[in-house]
Amino acid sequence: MTKPAILVTRAVFPEVLAHLRQYFEVTDNQDDVVWTPAELIAQLQSKQGAFTTGTQRIDAALLAACPGLKICANMTVGFNNFDVAAMTAVGVKATNAPDVLTETTADFGFALLLATARRMAESEHFLRAGLWKNWRYDLLAGSEVHGSTLGILGMGRIGQAIARRGAHGFGMKVIYNNRSRLDAATEATCGASYVSKAELLQQADHLILVLPYSPESHHAIGALELAQMKPTATLINIARGGIVDDAALAVALKNHVIAAAGLDVYEGEPDVRPDLLTVANVVLTPHIASATLPTRRAMAQLAADNLVGFLLHGKALTPLN
Repeated sequence: MTKPAILVTRAVFPEVLAHLRQYFEVTDNQDDVVWTPAELIAQLQSKQGAFTTGTQRIDAALLAACPGLKICANMTVGFNNFDVAAMTAVGVKATNAPDVLTETTADFGFALLLATARRMAESEHFLRAGLWKNWRYDLLAGSEVHGSTLGILGMGRIGQAIARRGAHGFGMKVIYNNRSRLDAATEATCGASYVSKAELLQQADHLILVLPYSPESHHAIGALELAQMKPTATLINIARGGIVDDAALAVALKNHVIAAAGLDVYEGEPDVRPDLLTVANVVLTPHIASATLPTRRAMAQLAADNLVGFLLHGKALTPLN
């Protein structure tokens, strides 16, 4: 019996590839070439499934050129690389990888918050430059985390995990805004209170963004929103590039409209706005919030399991459509 043919679009753990080869004819990309849209279409010819990483755009044009495609399985929780409506219209299944990265990403979000509030990156640059000569009462003094007010915009699984860390680990007052309010029991577990977006911006000492990207959330934080925040506040983005207007943020940081920012995601990444690289009061990391080896393996395995489940048994584990 002929095995279904699939494409693995980027380099992945060898053990995950070995697992896939048990069930499929696999074309891999262990050289990790970043294909153009035309090259991706060429690679997908005669393929029934695609293992994607969140950076390959699956849209109507690609689907029209790849009529044999039946499923695209992202190994990321985000799926703004998928035109889900277009995929649904032609009967192509879309899946992502929720749950398996929740706690790891929440850990990183809180680590980025701490690094930003306590000026850790700025302090390391100061030390490495040989500028540390003596003690001074205000040397690289940052802001408090324990007992402060943590604001969370977007209160899904990751937002809730961050709230629990803030409320129970650091004694923070946790406030949040979300498209829909959580039930009372979940709010109690998270130690969180619902507020309007305006109240969130005005009250948070540390504002962390954990909402999905959509046309509605594009530039949810721009110049107007930054102006509503406390001048002592920090902003943390571990959500998606495009949720923050990076140009407006660079200006706000330079002019000390807010105290500092910590960013793991960017508009147009992997490119980063040059003006963000020139301000001292920002901590920058290269989209690594889920980057522990156990979590990345679990993400890849879930994408593989979605391909096996759908192409062999007609049932995806984590479908989006």
